[in-house]
Amino acid sequence: MARLPILQTQDVIEVLEKLGFQVIGQGGSHGRLRHQDEKVVTVPVHPGQDISRGLVRKTLWDAEITSVEFLEELNA
Repeated sequence: MARLPILQTQDVIEVLEKLGFQVIGQGGSHGRLRHQDEKVVTVPVHPGQDISRGLVRKTLWDAEITSVEFLEELNA
């Protein structure tokens, strides 16, 4: 498994959008994204704070995306 970086919220959302997710709303400090096949993921939106590796990994697990796929889009 590739080592995931610590990222800003906007970086995670941008990669998820490249992979087919669309922002469907925000409730409080959490943004929700939905894929065409109805997968829904939640991403914390805390300005000025990073998202930890573990939380990025959990988001990828919920989205059914491998870390390799995510890192390829992040670096593209």
